[in-house]
Amino acid sequence: MKALAFSMLLALGATAAQAQTAPVAAAKKGAPEQVQFKTSAVCDMCKARLEKSLAYEKGVQAAHLDVPSKVLTVTYNPAKTTPAALQTAVQKTGYDADQLQADARAYDRLPDCCKKTAAAH
Repeated sequence: MKALAFSMLLALGATAAQAQTAPVAAAKKGAPEQVQFKTSAVCDMCKARLEKSLAYEKGVQAAHLDVPSKVLTVTYNPAKTTPAALQTAVQKTGYDADQLQADARAYDRLPDCCKKTAAAH
């Protein structure tokens, strides 16, 4: 009887351990995550520039800028990049990312239609 109870307890413990490692394994495989940044983008040219720039970033699976709201949504692999790295990529493209200002040199290289108004900058 003790042997039967012990084997049942052992089987339950193995099942519980297996269930606990499943989410960890999914996270290690790099299940896609999303992050959003409020940008200073103003037009469709900005949209094309940002989406193309982010496509070259390691770990990025998709990038979409909603021009009216100026919100950039990035789907990425967290095993390959971080939201901070993606935010830096936005800045280096010449656009603000949330409260962080655009890289000045990159901003100066933007076409005039992609620049913020002088009063806002």
